[in-house]
Amino acid sequence: QVQLVESGGGLVQPGGSLRVSCAASGNIFLINVMGWYRQAPGKERELVARITGGGITKYADSVKGRFTISRDNAKNTVSLQMNSLEREDTAVYYCNAEAMTPQAMGVYVELWGQGTLVTVSS
Repeated sequence: QVQLVESGGGLVQPGGSLRVSCAASGNIFLINVMGWYRQAPGKERELVARITGGGITKYADSVKGRFTISRDNAKNTVSLQMNSLEREDTAVYYCNAEAMTPQAMGVYVELWGQGTLVTVSS
């Protein structure tokens, strides 16, 4: 069973920093893109940042210069360092990955974590 498990999140004041991390576990052969999405109350889920196995990154315009995504390919982990947090960053943050298992070579399966809540409030 392949799954993503997130950690981090919580309550932080505006202007503060927080780090969320995600680890993929199970019988994984290869992970392509890993990323973070978020969903605020009453809004659709949106891409925050993603990173390829080669380290190419993409960020939402709203977080550029404030958030940094990184991954450890050997450990199948991805992290999101969030600085200068704003109230508008309040959301449930979901880890996402495209993974290939030995049982289905050549096929990438999209995985989602259970979500971790980030609340930016004074």
